[in-house]
Amino acid sequence: MPATRYLYVTRHAEATPDESGLTEAGRRQAELLGERLAGAGLAAVHHGPLVRAAQTARIVAEAGGVPAQVAEEAGDYLPYLPGHEELPAESADATLQRLASFPAEEREPGPALARTARQRFTGPADGDEVRRELVVTHAFLAAWLVRDALDAPAWRWIGLNHANTGLTVIRYTPGRPAALMLFNDLGHLPEELRWTGFPAELRL
Repeated sequence: MPATRYLYVTRHAEATPDESGLTEAGRRQAELLGERLAGAGLAAVHHGPLVRAAQTARIVAEAGGVPAQVAEEAGDYLPYLPGHEELPAESADATLQRLASFPAEEREPGPALARTARQRFTGPADGDEVRRELVVTHAFLAAWLVRDALDAPAWRWIGLNHANTGLTVIRYTPGRPAALMLFNDLGHLPEELRWTGFPAELRL
């Protein structure tokens, strides 16, 4: 009998310009997220293989006393590459040009990794106990998981932005549609640490 799964999703904390690790502000973002989730009853913390995700996950996992484990499917990649006919006519050319500018290593394996992420992280949990898990990932996969929860068209991951350590929570209850409970919530961060990694024109 499957049980309800609460999937907590966050983008890694603010990284240094060369992406070799977290900034001082990023480490503080991760610490505050860890404090927020310390009592959530997380069973596991999954993270992508890149340093900025791994460091964020390690800080959060230590606060909650749970293991952090690397997952390739939680990495940084394009989860879906739409065709021209799927996109709004007025933005299709510009969107496809932008996606084509990403390196092949982020484009080509992306759809298969996204399918694996969906299989591993979404849907009701095995067993009869409620399960809570955190995925520390990157903006694109966070957007893909939200799009999937809303059953939106595949291309609609594009344009969903996620700030550093913004918290999204998706509930998967047996026999019910997925429920988006929180999206990009920054309540654990003071004003000066909010909205990093988010397009300036969209900040509140």
